[in-house]
Amino acid sequence: MISAAEQPLLAASGLTKYYGAQLGCRDVSLDLYEGEVMAVVGESGSGKSTLLQLLSGQIEPGSGEVRYRTRDGQTTSLWEMSEPARRFLYRTDWGFVHQDPQRGLRMGISAGGNVGERLMAVGWRNYAQIRDAAADWLGRVEISQTRIDDTPRTYSGGMRQRLQIARNLVTSPRLIFMDEPTGGLDVSVQARLLDLLRRIVSDLRIAAIIVTHDLAVARLLSNRIMVMKDGVVIETGLTDQVLDDPQAPYTQLLVSSILPA
Repeated sequence: MISAAEQPLLAASGLTKYYGAQLGCRDVSLDLYEGEVMAVVGESGSGKSTLLQLLSGQIEPGSGEVRYRTRDGQTTSLWEMSEPARRFLYRTDWGFVHQDPQRGLRMGISAGGNVGERLMAVGWRNYAQIRDAAADWLGRVEISQTRIDDTPRTYSGGMRQRLQIARNLVTSPRLIFMDEPTGGLDVSVQARLLDLLRRIVSDLRIAAIIVTHDLAVARLLSNRIMVMKDGVVIETGLTDQVLDDPQAPYTQLLVSSILPA
């Protein structure tokens, strides 16, 4: 018998989504296991953002399903869950890091409040404990704890992104979705953020799905990679294997034109 830990944490089968006559993605299937990081790469319009929205339950597929294995070992179709059950899942087991941190933060409340708010959503009520946990996570993402009472409006872009990461990870999720997490940041800030992400995801053994157009980001962070073009999966496999020896002509083109020699 296969143990629960050997079963996929998240499984998608035949995901298809159209926006009217326009294809978002077609017949995409994948399995994601605990502690595994998968990168979904492709050019703008390739369907990778649609796929991320489908996998994270933000939009409903035209056909296909997404199944998730909960902490009690039960595997359930995402769209068969009740609305309260899905909301609880988003607050506890899942996190979502947006490319624009303003979408994932409340800009008008303090950094500590942003992190603590997620703890309160899962039942924490002791103010001192919430503040201590928030301060601890600010330290983990390399934000000075002296900035705990400052609002994200006073933060740099890189600090906002690190704060968004702290907000998502404070409840110890099992799965985190990332949409171009280093997009819009300068090279030095990107490097620091990528090093932080790699360390935290590895230390906490969090499963992650990362959408990116940057193959260097995919190589650094992911175990497996999925290449998409025009809403269809072109190639998938171990990240180093695909990037070092791409089989599909489109992947070969991506690698030769984007990755440095």
